[in-house]
Amino acid sequence: MISDSKSRTRHAGSAAAKSEWWRGATIYQIYPRSFKDSNGDGVGDLKGVIDGLDYVANLGVDGLWLSPFFTSPMRDFGYDVADFCGVDPIFGSLTDFDALIAKAHGLGLKVIIDQVYSHTSDIHDWFAESRSDRTNAKADWYVWADPKDDGSPPNNWQSVFGGPAWTWDSQRRQYYFHNFLSSQPDLNLHNMEVQDAILKVTRFWLDRGVDGFRLDALNFLMHDPALRDNPPASREGRKLTRPFDYQIHKYSMSHSGIVTFLERLRSVLNEFQDIFTVAEIGGPDPLCEMKAFTANDKRLNSAYSFDFLYADKLTPARTKESLTGWNGTHGEGWPSWAFSNHDAPRAVSRWAREQDRDRAARLYAMLLISLRGNIFIYQGEELGLPQAEVPFDALQDPEAIANWPLTLGRDGARTPLPWRRGALNSGFSSGRPWLPIDPRHDDLAVDVQEANQSSVLHFVRKLIGLRRESGALRYGSIAFEKAPGGVIAFSRRFENERVACAFNIRESETVWEPDNGGRLSVLAALGAGHDGAPPLDKLPALSGYIAREII
Repeated sequence: MISDSKSRTRHAGSAAAKSEWWRGATIYQIYPRSFKDSNGDGVGDLKGVIDGLDYVANLGVDGLWLSPFFTSPMRDFGYDVADFCGVDPIFGSLTDFDALIAKAHGLGLKVIIDQVYSHTSDIHDWFAESRSDRTNAKADWYVWADPKDDGSPPNNWQSVFGGPAWTWDSQRRQYYFHNFLSSQPDLNLHNMEVQDAILKVTRFWLDRGVDGFRLDALNFLMHDPALRDNPPASREGRKLTRPFDYQIHKYSMSHSGIVTFLERLRSVLNEFQDIFTVAEIGGPDPLCEMKAFTANDKRLNSAYSFDFLYADKLTPARTKESLTGWNGTHGEGWPSWAFSNHDAPRAVSRWAREQDRDRAARLYAMLLISLRGNIFIYQGEELGLPQAEVPFDALQDPEAIANWPLTLGRDGARTPLPWRRGALNSGFSSGRPWLPIDPRHDDLAVDVQEANQSSVLHFVRKLIGLRRESGALRYGSIAFEKAPGGVIAFSRRFENERVACAFNIRESETVWEPDNGGRLSVLAALGAGHDGAPPLDKLPALSGYIAREII
């Protein structure tokens, strides 16, 4: 039974929705270190990305998100930026970046890049000047504080990567604040000069032709200037692996001044045409911040949280709660969704058994392309790659090393993309890769799947094309249906098109048929119906369909 009209979400008007390239877009995330290596040093680079752009374009996606390639000591693999306007030599040069933009645009691909505004590397020139003394021109560009009378840090704030969020600097004889590694000091965005400097960086990349930004760790952007202690978090029913998890981060992040900065940022973005912005917002209850950061067409376009990225299982309840949190009310921004990325273990390994991996990869792709909002596909997700096995002695991720063996870490999602089965390093590089390639990935290489019309790659490519051609899937409202346990069922509507979507995520068959099922024309099916045709009265284990009717 489809929910009544009062429960349906609004959608943007037809003309407005279709005029915005990013609304409902499918964006492919490239992690440059692991995409393709052009010079044999074992690390992917911009020329490797350029070489692989034809492959990306052939997927049918609207654009790509390029993870950090900026000048960096790589202690956090590019999220510790030493020069916001420079390309790290390991990735190439600004000339290579310009060539990448030109080729991508020639292929009809938009390019968005990461921006890390909350912190820098401790070798950034700004920090070197700031720490030199307490009176220099950039003395207040970072968050400095005197110790308590006993010499301990100024408050109880904890860093994401473990231990206090304060490090003593003997040169200034003060502590500096860092939400992440001690080598990632937080910028003081309360200082308008810092904001001006950041907005100058924004203009630099816009002038080079980028089509938008993914804003990293955005709710870490500003802190409480009074440096009040964070309150303790409840421990009930929670597995705590870091001191960071013991606190409610009321004062160390999420300051109300962030939205004012975002309005300044939006005024810069509005000087350019068709720019897309999406915020990364973490935390246990991020929805309020996601909506605040995207409100009233005055701030950002979109935001995504970790609702699916860190979920240890996929459930109908979680899906409904996440999607209905965005009900399309006036002034609301636009959601974005990802099941996997460079920071989270791959979904197919989190949610499915090893023996179900191929089928589950297809089912999750069907669900993802059906969601209301923008969707991000992480490199290798279109191949059905599982989380790679990385032995302890090969780990690179500082979080994984610090928390071993309690957390999986991020390295298993960051291993190189396999291009050619049986080739040296699966065709990624002629040199030793910075992370080892899982032998299971070699059998799932791009060339193998391109040659097999029944592969996960071809299946996902068809789904991307389906989303691109369907106004309902790309722009439409969403209404959830009552369905048996283990079934995620909803419909999407736009103009005169209705698309019914049903996915049985359980490992057992369900008998169920929605109302109006006989009038549906099947667009995509996985083990449902009779050769993909109605009646759609049975949903075997890990099966689903996407079907349409014109109304």
